[in-house]
Amino acid sequence: MYGVCGCCGALRPRYKRLVDNIFPEDPEDGLVKANMEKLTFYALSAPEKLDRIGAYLSERLSRDVARHRYGYVCIAMEALDQLLMACHCQSINLFVESFLKMVRKLLEADKPNLQILGTNSFVKFANIEEDTPSYHRSYDFFVSRFSEMCHSSYEDPDIRTKIRMAGINGLQGVVRKTVNDDLQSNIWDPQHMDKIVPSLLFNLQCGEGTESRSPSPLQASEKEKESPAELTERCFRELLGRAAYGNIKNAVTPVLMHLDNHSLWEGKTFAVRCFKIIMYSIQSQHSHLVIQQLLGHLDSNSKNSATVRAGIVEVLLEAAAIASSGSVGPTVLEVFNTLLRQLRLSVDYELTGSYDASGNIGTKIIKTHEERQLQEAVIRTIGSFANTLPTYQRSEVMLFIMGKIPVPGVHPALTNAGSGGNEGTRMIQIMLLKSLVQVTTGFQTTNMLTALPNSFLEPLLSFSLMEDPEVRLLVLTILLRVIDRHDNTPKFSRISIISDISVLKLKVDKCSRQDNLFMKKHAQQLYRHIYLACKEQSSGPQHFETLYTLLALISMELANEEVVVDLIRLALALQDLAQTNEESLSVYNRCAVHALSAAYLNLICQLTTVPTFCQHVHEVIEMRQKEVPFLLPEGVFRENPKLPATLDKLEGDVLFQQSKITEVLGGSGYNTDRLATPYIPQFTDEDRLSKRKSIGETVSLQVEMESRNSPEKEERTPAEEITFETLKNAIVDSVGMEEQERERRRQVVEKFQKAPFEEIAAHCGARATLLQSKLNQIFEITIRPPPSPSGTISSGYGQTQSRSVPVYEMKFPDLCVY
Repeated sequence: MYGVCGCCGALRPRYKRLVDNIFPEDPEDGLVKANMEKLTFYALSAPEKLDRIGAYLSERLSRDVARHRYGYVCIAMEALDQLLMACHCQSINLFVESFLKMVRKLLEADKPNLQILGTNSFVKFANIEEDTPSYHRSYDFFVSRFSEMCHSSYEDPDIRTKIRMAGINGLQGVVRKTVNDDLQSNIWDPQHMDKIVPSLLFNLQCGEGTESRSPSPLQASEKEKESPAELTERCFRELLGRAAYGNIKNAVTPVLMHLDNHSLWEGKTFAVRCFKIIMYSIQSQHSHLVIQQLLGHLDSNSKNSATVRAGIVEVLLEAAAIASSGSVGPTVLEVFNTLLRQLRLSVDYELTGSYDASGNIGTKIIKTHEERQLQEAVIRTIGSFANTLPTYQRSEVMLFIMGKIPVPGVHPALTNAGSGGNEGTRMIQIMLLKSLVQVTTGFQTTNMLTALPNSFLEPLLSFSLMEDPEVRLLVLTILLRVIDRHDNTPKFSRISIISDISVLKLKVDKCSRQDNLFMKKHAQQLYRHIYLACKEQSSGPQHFETLYTLLALISMELANEEVVVDLIRLALALQDLAQTNEESLSVYNRCAVHALSAAYLNLICQLTTVPTFCQHVHEVIEMRQKEVPFLLPEGVFRENPKLPATLDKLEGDVLFQQSKITEVLGGSGYNTDRLATPYIPQFTDEDRLSKRKSIGETVSLQVEMESRNSPEKEERTPAEEITFETLKNAIVDSVGMEEQERERRRQVVEKFQKAPFEEIAAHCGARATLLQSKLNQIFEITIRPPPSPSGTISSGYGQTQSRSVPVYEMKFPDLCVY
């Protein structure tokens, strides 16, 4: 028998004998290296035998696995690995099939060591670059099996960690092997990504203590390399780094679903970490795709809890900060529109107390607190996105947000929740203005005409006339952010009398031509709104400090000689406002206006560097410090200011004298005629956009124009004889006539502001009826037909009347026809 077997063994194919010879009698001895070299040489010499060698090795391995001879299994896999690494030829495809069959056999085994052995062999295979593509190879089983290993729940924690790490390595190998092979099944398909990405996130979450520290993995120590979380992060980064433009969505969608299914938005930390890895790993030109997916996910969760939406918004905030200037992508306004829509919805939810019309009022307090946090997060995110935009796009966003701010009486109420409409409108105004503050933070422009166009400046200034002090303060803050181009605002954060402004180290540039054009066009609007802001009863210390900063910035950023003169006139007009008290201001407000005027004149006199002007201002300030310290900033803008019960009419040296200032500045070349003219605010069209200005003002101006051109004034006065006395009287009375005209305008405007709506409607209706009657008379005269050749007809009452016959029906004599 032994002789027969020996004889038959000698007749076996050579490749089988070479394969058998690599296995020692005792598996503990390991692979027989000399025989392995012979087998490798034979495989290289006869590559057509590779497929048979692989098939025979696969047969032996299957038999050894079934017999639990794991030592020989390890030897077989080592031999396969060496053959795989050594043989790079066209025939390797047939050998790979046998190799993958053996790896699959090991992965299906129950023993963790066999699973890890098979995974390690697969990883080695994945690192081999094949010369020829494979048409029929499939990795679906490996994706599923490696994903399953990533979720291993083996009892022994050390073995469980090894199995999970093997699964992660296996997924990394599958990605490397298939991502660049067009003939393989697309690894980016949802069926594969839905297994790979959640498996990676699961292991990343288990090691959440490890922080994502850099845009690319750092060289970790040996101990850190053993961490599944660290390995997962590297694998996840590699996967995302290989994603092309069309694959970003398939890679990010499973991340969103995983965070949803495991309620990981509320914690924010893990969600932020995941998207930090994503944003740092993908190609920068694809950043906007991730942003768009996050925005779409935010919209789909509009009715979810505030904590979930706040988590998504926080992720957006971090993603926008990481991404480059292209993070917003081509649809700039759509990004901000989505965020503003979420802001509006949050305000609506806060007012109603629920996400539906029939909400539980008992949970309103909790939800209000959560919604406020969401609103602040959205506002910060809007600012974060705006910071990535160039100046021209940021100007468009400012206009876009301004167009979203509701104006009472023009836009519908925010909600239908009874009295919540007005409160909702106020809240959304404040939220959108806060968004504008964020957008204008760090805003730098060289041309104020483009930074503050009419379409933005006019509605913005109209909100400065609102009764709500918070709205007015936000408007002033926005103006400061846009006007300040040299970061001078912090130097005027506190209103005070500065004896020497050189310590502030102010940055002052010469006013450019564009700035001069801007001030020529809009200066009177700015002055008027500063003046009106000082008349508000609800203005507090912050308002006056912001107004002081605004005056100071205009003086340094936009001032020429004419602007300086107008600002001095404005400061003196504010002093007169507090002095005459026509608006019945409180004692505190009057003292605050006096202090504002004094602080600004102290600043502007040092900027003009006219010694006599500075001397006059300092003399008045010193006199106030001695006699009336409550008219200076240090005496008013502090805790518990000591104010008098009443503020009697002040006289003498404690007031700034317009005549004196005109005299000293006139000697330095300033326009004395303009300085001597008191500043009087001018009415402008944009004032009528404010809450306080009703439609009555518009009607009043229309009626005024009608009264001038009314057809009632048919009687013409005889031409007056013009003499020298007439011209003299006209010149003398011109000032008085202007005052009368201004008073008449004020009375007309006041009438239409304060009169009841019914009275205004009746007045306008009467005017319309009168106009219609006059038009009817004119039409009757002009459209009356000529006498008819057909004569007259008799009416039914025995009277005769002319019959109106159309011209084309009239019969004319032949001689009259041309």
